[in-house]
Amino acid sequence: MVSIYQLKPAFQNLLRPLVRHLHARGITANQVTLLAGACSVLLGGVIALFAEHAWLFGLIPLWMILRMALNAIDGMLAREFGQQSHLGAYLNELCDIVADSALILPFALIPGVSPFAVVLVALLAVFSEYTGVLGPMIGASRRYDGPMGKSDRAFVLGALALVIAPGWLGPAWINGVFAAMAVLLVYTLVNRVRQGLREATENAPSA
Repeated sequence: MVSIYQLKPAFQNLLRPLVRHLHARGITANQVTLLAGACSVLLGGVIALFAEHAWLFGLIPLWMILRMALNAIDGMLAREFGQQSHLGAYLNELCDIVADSALILPFALIPGVSPFAVVLVALLAVFSEYTGVLGPMIGASRRYDGPMGKSDRAFVLGALALVIAPGWLGPAWINGVFAAMAVLLVYTLVNRVRQGLREATENAPSA
């Protein structure tokens, strides 16, 4: 199934002039990664503390767009300017997981929304990313298969927050969205395992 992740090359082309400028200013990939993670945690914390003010959820779609840009920028800085490192690999995966959780969990504090459904989605998001990271351990690449990868989750959560902010969506509908996300995350997890095994088999040396 198609994932928003597949649109990433076109998005990167738009950001390339900015990336060159940041590199010229001495900005590193790891700094961008940490900034994106820290801002996600800060925003999630503020929304969680004041979850009764629905309008605050309107900040999520704005931040999701910026976060996607920052995630693309750190990758481009690393690949195109020789900044790839083992520490960067750790920071990239860990900050993504922490940021995802920080932005998903505040939805559980909306009155009438099922905390179980929200926490389940947060956990499945972690599991699906961990499944993707396991690819290299079996001779495959890091898997980003959808249909509910990081970019897809950002889109869904951003759209959901956009209609929650003005009070256009009730708890029953929000629960339904999280239930659908959970199902798609399970499919994503299985899909990444399947595609990883297929790639590993294709890469295995013939007897």
